[in-house]
Amino acid sequence: MDELTFPAGFRWGTATAAYQIEGAADEDGRTPSIWDTFSRTPGRVRNGDTGDIAADHYHRMAEDVALMKDLGVTDYRFSVAWPRVQPTGRGPAVQKGLDFYRRLVDELRAADIRPVATLYHWDLPQELEDAGGWPHRDTAERFAEYAGHVAAALGDRVATWTTLNEPWCVAFLGYASGVHAPGRTEAAASLRAAHHLNLAHGRAVQALRAALPRTAEVSLTLNVHALRALSGSEADRDALRRVDAVGNRIFLDPVFHGRLPEDLVADTAALTDWSFVRDGDLEVTATPVDSLGVNYYSPAVVGAGTSEAPSPWPGTEPHVRFVPAPGPRTAMDWPVDADGLYELLARLRDELPGTPLMVTENGAAYDDYADPSGEVHDPERVAYLRAHLAGVHRALADGVDVRGYFLWSLLDNFEWAYGYGKRFGIVHVDFASQRRTPKDSARWYADVIARGGLRG
Repeated sequence: MDELTFPAGFRWGTATAAYQIEGAADEDGRTPSIWDTFSRTPGRVRNGDTGDIAADHYHRMAEDVALMKDLGVTDYRFSVAWPRVQPTGRGPAVQKGLDFYRRLVDELRAADIRPVATLYHWDLPQELEDAGGWPHRDTAERFAEYAGHVAAALGDRVATWTTLNEPWCVAFLGYASGVHAPGRTEAAASLRAAHHLNLAHGRAVQALRAALPRTAEVSLTLNVHALRALSGSEADRDALRRVDAVGNRIFLDPVFHGRLPEDLVADTAALTDWSFVRDGDLEVTATPVDSLGVNYYSPAVVGAGTSEAPSPWPGTEPHVRFVPAPGPRTAMDWPVDADGLYELLARLRDELPGTPLMVTENGAAYDDYADPSGEVHDPERVAYLRAHLAGVHRALADGVDVRGYFLWSLLDNFEWAYGYGKRFGIVHVDFASQRRTPKDSARWYADVIARGGLRG
């Protein structure tokens, strides 16, 4: 392969999420989030694992920033824990909680790493869930208030902001299939949650704009699904349309076009009449952003048929089934297919002209372990990352405005309902000792960053 050089100024980053790495679950005023409650409920998370300690980043933050400095990353995408900053989800902020993020940002800036702040990576304060959660309209207003608190505290030193991470997962894994917190299986409520997440995003963009310097970059991160029909038959193409409506356009259309997909409304008519969408809401959801973050791990193949219940795809039953894609798979049993990332970026180029893109998550879990010498060899991850970065380079060559790539993840961490059984990090964490060991993939990524691209 010829050497693939990326543009000057391309942002090379890595990413984490607060609940997955911070620990310190009850320190300095932090109260339970929905993930604390969910993980402490027997049977919800493998092996009964919780994020109470996780990777102990709250106490080892300086060590983790030093690891990133050694890698040479230019950017670090982290999330702010809402219950650490605003324990009840309303009212004044807790300064001790904000102080942790002030220290983190200062440490990053001292290491010449740009901080990229995500306001919500799934850790809703439990008190707000008790009041109705994301299906309840007031949660969107509370989120805007919280955004204002964080912007006021960090706006002088953080230039790049993301409102929400993967609202599809929040709405449909949390409220439809129930495999994520808060573990509800209410299809109609999941659709309300999706709208209120869009509304929360718009309200938060407005709050950020009011508090931040004019030069600040405000974004949203979506796990836009790379979808393929099983065949060219009319039934399979209709299945693809249904999944695209509730998987992608339910967020893309309100945020970028100020509208609801008409076919989505029709597909879900048996579940809801969408009367929770009020006059003026879609003008708020379409408050302009500066870029779109794209998370990608693998594509999905869909055909006509019936999926297993409870489905995170309301409005698709009984018309859709998901078909295993061919090829190698990660430890998550996800297919490895870098073409899907290219196809996704090309689609967004065509559908959202003029919108810069950032690959804000991409990576893979494998069954890594430290060998007797203490080394962690992960050639499968290196191959995965190489192929996907080549896909990003191909997209750039085809005119896609991709500004950066954030590898998921810096550290092995609490992998949601999988607990500690799945490792996505390029730095191995021994959770008993909290010892960090850079894997071969970390050294490979450092070389990519230093070169500004992939060697031939």
